Order: sequence, then structure tokens, then C-alpha cells
Amino acid sequence: MDTAQEIEMVLNAHAETGEGPVWDFRDQSLAWIDVTQGLIHRFDPDTGHDEVFNAGEHVGALALRMAGGYALAVRGGFAALDTDSGVLEVVADTEVAVPSNRMNDGKCDSAGRFWAGSMAYAESGREGSLYRLGRDHSVTTILTRLGISNGLGWSPDDRVMYHIDSLAGGVDAYDFNPETGQIAKRRRLVDVARDDGIPDGMTVDADGCLWVALWDGGCVRRYRPNGTFERAIRLPVRQVSCCTFGGPDLGDLYITTAARGLSALDLQKQPGAGGLFRCRPGVSGLATHPYDG
Repeated sequence: MDTAQEIEMVLNAHAETGEGPVWDFRDQSLAWIDVTQGLIHRFDPDTGHDEVFNAGEHVGALALRMAGGYALAVRGGFAALDTDSGVLEVVADTEVAVPSNRMNDGKCDSAGRFWAGSMAYAESGREGSLYRLGRDHSVTTILTRLGISNGLGWSPDDRVMYHIDSLAGGVDAYDFNPETGQIAKRRRLVDVARDDGIPDGMTVDADGCLWVALWDGGCVRRYRPNGTFERAIRLPVRQVSCCTFGGPDLGDLYITTAARGLSALDLQKQPGAGGLFRCRPGVSGLATHPYDG
């Protein structure tokens, strides 16, 4: 079911590859990235001001950092950004020895561990992995032979982890141990037909439902915890990349999009491509977990 939903473009950013929005409870702002431009954005919904930091390299994911600033998944691994000084410090390598790969989407769990995956620049094959960065900066490889490791999320009771491999066309669920960070019993929860788009980023709401952004699908879909489709929110652009809940009541759904690879004709038809969008779908999200390392 497509839902008639008022969609507002809050920032006409023209992002090449807008991605990874994270609600920052510390100052009530939205942090998000432009992957291929290596840019980190901090958007203030009250003023509309968008502050930009240049990481100097591709950035696949962003998380809040308990010590201040942000934890990042950069091209070759994990890093920390001090937003006051602008200093970027690499804390762990993962893809440095594989220049044909880069890090991609990621998120922190409730214990403050930072999970992020990788992918091949060619966007093909099975060269991707999923990593877990511990609080002591140790890296554990969780999954291998992935196509494009993408969206992550956890159930409200913290007992199920969700993960998207975009090239596999769906969402997998795993039993999750929040104390150890271990996963088990992989099963397919959601299949997305290729004609409907490519599953990309994801967030989980307070009801335990999954919101999945569909790249080349022009929408965000909501799935119930059992994997059944519930509704879709349509956007005026095709390349929808990720979403997260924010705002004082966590009732605003922020959605990133991309203009990457679009022709001049495409951009005429989709002038909002690369913009940051927002709607209020009538449900609230879960609190953001920062990296505690």
C-alpha cells in the first residue's frame, strides 16, 4: 500500500551520494554524509543551517562518539573525527590492503560497538564483509562474501539484528546477543523484487517495524517484524538511500537521497535528487546509540 504522505525537502543539498543519517540527541541536529564526496554534514532543523566537514576521503558510515565528535567508517577502515579541531584519526584498518573495496553503511549497537560493512567499488561480486569495532578498537569480522553490505538495525528488545546485502535483494535477520555482540541463525526476512528497487539503508521504529530505503525504487517501505509489507512512502526522486527517525519526539523520518550518475534529463525530471527529505509517518523511532570507544 502506498501511503499519501506529506514529504518535505528540508535541504536541497544536491548530494552526490547522500547517506547514513543519524539523529544527534546531543544538540538536536541531524548528521549525515555524502559518501563519494567525503563530506560529513550536520543539519540544524530549527535554523536550516547545514555545517559541512570534509573528511578528505570516501566516508561510508557515521556514528556519534561518546567522547565527542563522530566515529566513521572511511574507505580503508574505522576512524574518529574531532569536529572541534577537524582532525581525523584512523583507529582500525579493514580494507587498506584491498584498494578495490571501500567501507559502507554502519550503525552502533546498544553496547556502544560500531558495526560497518564493506563493498567493491565495482558494485559486483562477493568481496564485501561485515565488521564489528569494539570499544577497545579491536575489529572482529562477522560476515564475509557479501555483495554490498548495507543497512543495519536491531529489534526494540535487542534480541534480533537485521542486515541488508543489497546485491542479495533483501533483509536477513539474526539472533543477537547484546552482551557479547554475537549473531546466529541467519534467515531471510524480506525479499525485494529487482523491479521494485534495491534495498539500501534501514532503520527500525519503536514498534519493531523496519523502514527500508529502496535505491532506484523511489520510496521507503515499512515491513512488520514478521517481514510482511505494510506500506510505502513515495518520494519525488528515484535514488533513495537511507532513513532515520529524529526530532524531539523521534517522530520525524529523515530520508537521504542521491544524484550520483543521473543525466541532465534525469535531473530535470528529479530536481530534488540529492536532497534531504522529511515526513511524519505517525510512529516514532528508537534512540541513537553512540560509539563508546
